[in-house]
Amino acid sequence: MIIVSSYCSAEQLESIISYHGLRGGRSMFRHILIPTDLTEKSLKAVEIALKMAVGESCRVTLLHVIETIDDSEEDEFHDFYKKLHKRAMRIMDRISGLFPDAGSIIFKEICYGKRVREIVRFADEKEVDLIVLSSHRINLENPVQGWGSISYKVSILSDCPVMLIK
Repeated sequence: MIIVSSYCSAEQLESIISYHGLRGGRSMFRHILIPTDLTEKSLKAVEIALKMAVGESCRVTLLHVIETIDDSEEDEFHDFYKKLHKRAMRIMDRISGLFPDAGSIIFKEICYGKRVREIVRFADEKEVDLIVLSSHRINLENPVQGWGSISYKVSILSDCPVMLIK
């Protein structure tokens, strides 16, 4: 079993991958999911996930969830959601373009709904075996404050392992 701390650097992760012989087409994972809020903060999660995805045997999916407005008609916000979709796809193209030397193809997916529910549902339906997502450090003075974050909820509700990148 290989345990990787979410605090490890890219260099440390590279060392772990090399040490365990995971280069050369063999991957620990078949499908890695990287949920993104489209901010710079998620780039570190993408970088680390791509280092873990060795060769073409591992699928990497960048997922963005467009939060929907409760109690609204689908047609009512159709143009609004369409604009958000186009913008999200443009940004995800830019994110994947930052990693031209990645050994894996980055698939891009957008879904609609509540973020935590959709991330967990997607992971289950698409047989994801690792979720890598950005998180924030918990304030030790007020640790309860961090329990409501999306990353924490996904880590609790997901059936597959979750790596939080801080």
